[in-house]
Amino acid sequence: MENSSQNILFLSGEITGEIEYSHESHGCNFYTFKLKTKRLSGTYDIINVLVRDKLLDESALRPGDYVCTKSELRSFNKKTDAGNKLVVSAFAKEIEKSNTEVYENTLQLTGTICKDPVYRKTPLGREICDIMLATNRKYGRSDYLPLIVWGRNARIAESFSTGDTVTVIGRVQSREYIKIIDGEEVVKTTYEVSVSSIEEAVF
Repeated sequence: MENSSQNILFLSGEITGEIEYSHESHGCNFYTFKLKTKRLSGTYDIINVLVRDKLLDESALRPGDYVCTKSELRSFNKKTDAGNKLVVSAFAKEIEKSNTEVYENTLQLTGTICKDPVYRKTPLGREICDIMLATNRKYGRSDYLPLIVWGRNARIAESFSTGDTVTVIGRVQSREYIKIIDGEEVVKTTYEVSVSSIEEAVF
């Protein structure tokens, strides 16, 4: 049976902060770093990138380097004192250093809608639709990725239902918000896919 999922992310930008050890799995060590990439508007997104030690060693990466990656967008549930938190990051399959300042953030996903889309309007009247999309990996694993769809595309997204398979094109974005914890305002960051087009998948 043909795999109905696709998950390709081309992500380029500047490594910010330190490259830190993340975890070990199946005999491989994994490291993580934050990648700063720029939108057409000039706004920056800071994206978490996960990379195998082998790719890291081959590229000899350092903070401040500009890199180009071919990745998959992945998610996992992290247990915290406040409950489970969905962590979204780019898993680098290929990575290379760039000698010039370069930015790219292009994502194509094909997956299955796992919750009915939620359509609404902002206080200023802008249309918006939230979708949770499941994409399959090998060995029975799945990633659950939050999508945000705007304007005319939001009306298209609203027409889909749980179980529908769709293809979307967009980018990964980081967004800060304020959460009240123990009476104090704490700045948090969430990650989502900003969708530029969405349509029923064709196989």
